[in-house]
Amino acid sequence: MKIDTKFLGEITIEEKEIIQFPNGLPGFEKITEFVILPLEKDSPFAILQSIKQQEIGFVIALPFEFKQDYAFDVMEEDKEELKIESPEDLITYSIVTLKEPFNNSTLNLQAPVLINHKQKIAKQLVLQDASKYPLRFPIEGSNF
Repeated sequence: MKIDTKFLGEITIEEKEIIQFPNGLPGFEKITEFVILPLEKDSPFAILQSIKQQEIGFVIALPFEFKQDYAFDVMEEDKEELKIESPEDLITYSIVTLKEPFNNSTLNLQAPVLINHKQKIAKQLVLQDASKYPLRFPIEGSNF
């Protein structure tokens, strides 16, 4: 199926790539179907793109590439909602806030995006301990 994307123009995806966000994302609750579009091989960055609304696309990144000690607990109800059977089912991303120049961009470590890549179900969590991780963690100065 063909979709229009915010950053990459028109692309073709397969239906099996579609990830369901049953509750949407905070601020985008009615948008529930997304796809992850890798940017480059071995890059920690990707695009989280709505399959129905071209203008809804987010740059995302693997947070552990920038903060190796990043860790948080996933509540039981979140594990059930995401149908997680083992930790290997889960991929964690952070939404990137883009800045000019790019190395001034930041990661949102307060609200990770959890994806069960086997079941294609996802959710953005809002961590309860807001003081532990910043909303704007700088990419610059990380090991990337």
